[in-house]
Amino acid sequence: MTTDVSPDATASPDGLDLTALDRHLRSIDVPRTGDLRAELIAGGRSNLTFLVSDDASKWVLRRPPLHGLTPSAHDMAREFKVVAALAGTNVPVARAVAMADDDAAIGTTFQMVEYVPGRVVRHTDELRALGDQATIDACVDALIEVLANLHAVDPDSVGLGDFGKATGYLERQVRRWGSQWDLIKTDDDPRDADVRLLHAKLGERIPPQSRSSIVHGDYRIDNTMLDADDPTKVRAVLDWEMSTLGDPLSDAALMCVYRHPTFHNVHADAAWASELIPSADQLAQKYSVAAGQPLAHWDFYMALAYFKLGIIAAGIQFRDRMGGGTEYGDKVGEAVGPCIAMGLAELR
Repeated sequence: MTTDVSPDATASPDGLDLTALDRHLRSIDVPRTGDLRAELIAGGRSNLTFLVSDDASKWVLRRPPLHGLTPSAHDMAREFKVVAALAGTNVPVARAVAMADDDAAIGTTFQMVEYVPGRVVRHTDELRALGDQATIDACVDALIEVLANLHAVDPDSVGLGDFGKATGYLERQVRRWGSQWDLIKTDDDPRDADVRLLHAKLGERIPPQSRSSIVHGDYRIDNTMLDADDPTKVRAVLDWEMSTLGDPLSDAALMCVYRHPTFHNVHADAAWASELIPSADQLAQKYSVAAGQPLAHWDFYMALAYFKLGIIAAGIQFRDRMGGGTEYGDKVGEAVGPCIAMGLAELR
């Protein structure tokens, strides 16, 4: 197959060199028909996400943000490896197409998967458009079943036995998110004392790990693709950048914490924080039943999840300061204090 690049390729959007991508895809024999086109997909502030297409095919390409990178938060190889490994399991994923773990191919690391048609539900009006409350409840049940199915996959059986350390996950999470705070806080940050208090209390209360499984690390409705006609069917799980081997209860707890109204500060009018979604306690019980997993030490897992969400919000605020502004401005920073306070309350 020729490696020549079409001379009249569509102009590249900010953050994606289409000429270099075209050259790379042809060099690895990805079938191509016509010029490449690309548009930035709304959402996904941690990584940039583009819909790339030619005259015959569509793909989704993800690359790190242009500003304010924080360590380990933008691992393209990790996303690609887990998506490729889960193909053929009962966890729906897009087909893996191409990945580069350095900037030689297009000037940055990236991973690209086949486009899966369907709908992503980000906001309350999109959630309401799914149908009546019974349909929304059935959609939630399907989403939770997919998460339980992910946690039931044997990592060794799909080649992910080395995807992370099987033990010590909770200790590493407490340490990692605490160190992330040190990277993104300001010198006179008024939230620092409470963040450090919650971090210390979490370190004192770490329970035995419930078990080890593949964890998504960022699971909620807008990180999935639903069937366009039947929202009770999940077509693909998206955004695997935080995935690893870890404690499944940590994954489930973060899903529940995303249900809290303070998440609207991080993701304006977030569908998963809508009152149309079952409460955090109901989500937890649904997961426990679907996964056959007791919720032992649930207060710790919820406190850790609030801690993580608070640091995530602070990280978005940090990228704003570094020049990678979002549509939320300073509002996202308003989520940090409440998240830390709720984490402390869980441990009381």
